[in-house]
Amino acid sequence: QVQVVESGGGLVQPGGSLRLSCTVSGSMFSVYNMGWYRQAPGKERELVARITGGGGISYGHNMKERFGVSRDNNRNTAYLQVNSLKPEDTAVYYCNALFGVDDYWGPGTQVTVSS
Repeated sequence: QVQVVESGGGLVQPGGSLRLSCTVSGSMFSVYNMGWYRQAPGKERELVARITGGGGISYGHNMKERFGVSRDNNRNTAYLQVNSLKPEDTAVYYCNALFGVDDYWGPGTQVTVSS
């Protein structure tokens, strides 16, 4: 069973930065399209950024300016860099590993932006 685990969330002041990590078990990491999503209280889950197995990057609506996505296939890990955090970025951030019918989600990591 493939496991997806996010880490790196926490409480951060407005204007701060975080780097979230997503580690995927198994030997197939390099082919997965890795997606970062977030869900704020009372809102639908939304795409933040996605990086394909080939390194192609795409962003959700209005996400490109302050978010950066990368991956390290040697470490089975994808990263989400978040800069200039705002209170409205407060959400649970989820990682998704997708390849064909294989679709795996992590439990999420909480990011809270507050002074």
